[in-house]
Amino acid sequence: MTKHVVITGANRGIGLEFAKQYLAQGFEVTAVVRKPSTELEELSVNIIEGIDVSQGDDVARLASALSGKSIDVLINNAGIFQNESLANMDFDAINAQLQINAVAPVRVTHALQANLNSGSKVAMITSRMGSIADNGSGAYIGYRMSKAALNAAGVSLAHELKPKGVAVALLHPGFVQTQMVNFAGDISPQVAAERLIQRIEELNLDNTGSFWHSNGDILPW
Repeated sequence: MTKHVVITGANRGIGLEFAKQYLAQGFEVTAVVRKPSTELEELSVNIIEGIDVSQGDDVARLASALSGKSIDVLINNAGIFQNESLANMDFDAINAQLQINAVAPVRVTHALQANLNSGSKVAMITSRMGSIADNGSGAYIGYRMSKAALNAAGVSLAHELKPKGVAVALLHPGFVQTQMVNFAGDISPQVAAERLIQRIEELNLDNTGSFWHSNGDILPW
């Protein structure tokens, strides 16, 4: 039976690579986007567009579109990245990052919980910048807050979904050459997606709730 993966933020970067690589593995791929890119439209995937994952009505529409359809892998990948510091503060930007990076993945997982069955997996694409122990420089206040909040939510979801047989991973891609960081990363989206797919493959009910680097290292909270 063909497995089904649902990917948010699949129009570019790591999300687009997830779509390409899962498609190559024979998965049925559902790409969830606000607006599809030309590259995404060229793939043989199911595109659900017009979805802002931070908006309840949009996520309800997503759930309706997927009603009754099993999801084997749900990848909450959509996110935004900005930089605030005491010297350069933007509270609207902090709120936006909290809503999109932390609340939205919970909103999507909650809305699609009926689609998850025993053996399904949920991947939260987070960041080591959400690690409090690893913060050695400060700044990026909203992004760090949002990813730390996502990590906390992911561990709670791991506990709550475990009795249902659903495992949850908190995954840091690495420093990836995407538009989000003006292509300043040290690995390509292709390599990041390959590593992340391997981590998702290794995810199970024994290691659910873990915070992993895409290279397999366990990261500190």
